Amino acid sequence: MQRLQAYKYELMPDGQQERQMRRFAGSCRFVYNKALALQKERYEQGEKKLGYAGLCKLLTEWRNSAETAWLADAPVHPLQQTLKDLERAYTNFFAKRADFPRFKKKGQSDSFRYPDPKQIKLDHGNNRLFLPKLGWLRYRNSREVLGVVKNVTVSQSGGKWFVSIQTEREVEQPIAQGGAVGIDMGITRFVTLSDGAFYAPLHSFKRHEAALRKAQQAMSRKTKFSTNWKKAKARLQRIHSRIGNARRDFLHKTSTAISQNHAMVCIEDLQVRNMSRSAAGSTETPGKNVRAKSGLNKSILDQGWFEFRRQLDYKLAWRGAWLVAVAPQNTSRTCPCCGHVSADNRKTQAQFLCVECGFEENADVVGAINVLRAGHARFACEVSGAVMPPAAGTHRSDSGAAQCLH
Repeated sequence: MQRLQAYKYELMPDGQQERQMRRFAGSCRFVYNKALALQKERYEQGEKKLGYAGLCKLLTEWRNSAETAWLADAPVHPLQQTLKDLERAYTNFFAKRADFPRFKKKGQSDSFRYPDPKQIKLDHGNNRLFLPKLGWLRYRNSREVLGVVKNVTVSQSGGKWFVSIQTEREVEQPIAQGGAVGIDMGITRFVTLSDGAFYAPLHSFKRHEAALRKAQQAMSRKTKFSTNWKKAKARLQRIHSRIGNARRDFLHKTSTAISQNHAMVCIEDLQVRNMSRSAAGSTETPGKNVRAKSGLNKSILDQGWFEFRRQLDYKLAWRGAWLVAVAPQNTSRTCPCCGHVSADNRKTQAQFLCVECGFEENADVVGAINVLRAGHARFACEVSGAVMPPAAGTHRSDSGAAQCLH
């Protein structure tokens, strides 16, 4: 089977290379914003949206124009990839998977992508990488790159430059190890398994919240765009990078541990965007318990539930295992012993006590058990063809399903 995998490293450019990367990222941002403004203008005039081919023709004109001749200094392929990104953003918007494309800002997600592997050279032994119009760049070689290089993305985060190398390689069909388990996501416990085990949350943002507040206050007292303001902004960015790095490290370790030991993982199909939506309301209809809901939203987003599910999805697929998403309704109110469903079964957040049969257990464990049972039922229906897997699920193939059942 084919496996796509990305390897990310920190770059160590010299001064000239760093200035060039800033220019290339700025050129890509300019092209994206210019194309987006053109598309919006055509829409307001009642004209049809230009496709990728039409935008590429305009890009050639922009590179040859006297006003924007500096675009020719940047490699053309990353500029074309920017137009592809815009086309993908429109596709996701019309498919109701994302909001309408927004203009890019300097310093936010600065990146550019080289799609042609023929122009890329990787010298793993000497810890260096060759990219068009940048030359050989050194990078921190932390692990070996496996497979054939497909494309390379250069990005900036927290004042540092990184390279992400996507590769493709052929691997043997994996055989999943372990049994099935249900997962209940929470705040007090990040993940609770149906066998009673659980992972405590990291609370990455909460740990750095005091330092973040001080850095924001210090930055607000500086004159905007002054040298001291830029230094304060850099300090703030470093704290944000520390928060994100700690969260990603925790999620990777947790998802890896679960995927290595289970052949099927059942998880609730949580709509994180809806769960973390603001309760402020409007002037005419103000929201209720806004402060409490704001704190809950912050805690939900600090956990990284969506990213955890994404990582669990592809890691289970790599190991030949399954991720089954089930509806979250009544998973915390149903008694796993007698099947009685009632809100009175869970009068406290931590404890479950069935009012019908008296069964008592930790509420998160009960939720995980019910998720596992619902996952078994859905898995059986998917294999038999009675239902289709959810849009965000990870149904592989009927042959793979049959293998997991035996």
